Amino acid sequence: MGKFAALFEKYDRLVLFDTETTGLQFSRDEIIEFAAIVVECRSGEPVVIQEYDELVSLTPGNCVPPVIQNLTGISTQDILERGLSKTRVCRDIAQMLEGNTLLLAYNAHFDLSFLYYMLLRDGDPMILKGKDKLDLLTVYKDRRAYPHKLCNAIEAYGLAGSVVNSHRAVDDVLATLKVMEEMEAERDDLLSYVNLFGYNPKYGIDGKPIGSVTYKPQGFEPGTPLYL
Repeated sequence: MGKFAALFEKYDRLVLFDTETTGLQFSRDEIIEFAAIVVECRSGEPVVIQEYDELVSLTPGNCVPPVIQNLTGISTQDILERGLSKTRVCRDIAQMLEGNTLLLAYNAHFDLSFLYYMLLRDGDPMILKGKDKLDLLTVYKDRRAYPHKLCNAIEAYGLAGSVVNSHRAVDDVLATLKVMEEMEAERDDLLSYVNLFGYNPKYGIDGKPIGSVTYKPQGFEPGTPLYL
């Protein structure tokens, strides 16, 4: 059986995505870069059939804060020159999510929250309704002790020489796919984490919970899998 066989028994398409944003406030800050890869099963093996990476136009009068520019290398001028309109990006995302699709991200609550608010303003948030969701950060926390950033997962799985963790959305989403492959090879239980997100019990859930997701407190050290 090929990679992600259990997932492809249930879903026709996997969409892994990542965002870069102007800050951390879902309802106030904006997505400035959206990247995704669309994976389908072809001849029993997962194949990336689409790579998407676009800068997203800012609301008129807004800019990229210096701290975010330093982190991502994305400037306000970059957005002005190359950013697609929010409505166009929302339309592109809607096309990706058509059909029986699973949405995946590393720290998915964060990215899904920003995606929801962008769709609420400039697209159709109903495209997220009925779509199952998988948070690979939750999986990693069940596998390894703190720290739990994507760069730590890359190092733990020996991927430092083959992927890039650059705080650019397209690099991070491709790295996430490789991390996911290593996770499945380690323990074939990814399907058990669908619609199950862990959260830090000290701080609680950040922002509004996603209605279709079950949230459970998750510590810094791996123990009993969260789904048991």
